[in-house]
Amino acid sequence: MNRQVPGLVVALLGASLLGTATVSAQTGSRGELAAADSDFTAPRMSWGDPDLQGVWDYRSITPLQRREEFGDREYYSDEEIAELEARAARRLDEAPDPDAPSNLVHAQYMVDPGRYVDESRRTSLIVDPPNGRIPELTAAAQQRQAAMRRGPRAADSFADRSLLERCITRGLPGALLPGLYNNNLRITQAPGYVAIVHEMVHETRVVPLDGSPLTGVPTYMGESRGHWDGDTLVIETRNFNGDVSYRGSTASLRLTERYTRVGPDTIDFRITFEDDQQWIQPWTAAYLMRRSDGELYEYACHEGNYGLRNILENARDAERTAAVGQGGAEGGQ
Repeated sequence: MNRQVPGLVVALLGASLLGTATVSAQTGSRGELAAADSDFTAPRMSWGDPDLQGVWDYRSITPLQRREEFGDREYYSDEEIAELEARAARRLDEAPDPDAPSNLVHAQYMVDPGRYVDESRRTSLIVDPPNGRIPELTAAAQQRQAAMRRGPRAADSFADRSLLERCITRGLPGALLPGLYNNNLRITQAPGYVAIVHEMVHETRVVPLDGSPLTGVPTYMGESRGHWDGDTLVIETRNFNGDVSYRGSTASLRLTERYTRVGPDTIDFRITFEDDQQWIQPWTAAYLMRRSDGELYEYACHEGNYGLRNILENARDAERTAAVGQGGAEGGQ
């Protein structure tokens, strides 16, 4: 369907994309990063909506799922937080070992997951179910995952590789959960619209707030509509095409995001997952976003797609090596 985008939204997107630059390392003490006071009143845009604009950083060393040894314990102790954050600081601040294998150096020093436990002090980002764990898979999902584990991933063609490896999309909700790097987004607002620019794979979502119906056209990122629930921006996303899966999610996935400004430099973010083809019940993750000191750089993935070329080249090398080995074994019989 060819839908016209209002000129105001075009201008909004241009401002978002032209203003992209990187966010520097997460700074400040835990006190400086604390969630805002209870008397905070969210500022307003000139047309009355709460002001969520800016570049927001959601790095966190809090795991998505609670470690099983914690059981039902919801919060870290002061000692546990100190240990976790000291370990993260060493990883980020200490010089790499010059004698270490290059792949280990890259794994440790070429990423930026952050240095702080989420300010909530919770032992997991998942807040529902109460055990802090992703719910069990449905019977159909278990069968799908068993089938996927039966053999190695193909690399006969670029089409065999994931859309992220091909620099096409990371999809949702992957772009909204803390990962190894690029945990930043920009929110830009206009009357009746919100644009969210995700640093990872430089994708922009334009979310109508005017009550317009969903078109039903499936896409990689789904189709989003938003509304205000008091001072909370609620974004509901449906109509995924199923080609970008998160932990096995299907085209039935439904996401509900909630953004609430709770301090001058803090947004409380919550996201609920519903997919009755994948999990036996919905689940919710939550964390605090912090205002960034910097902008966003364009995330250009790997220029020229050299990474994908190398994946395919290595696959061909492995095939040739296997063929030579098989020929030698046959010759010795």
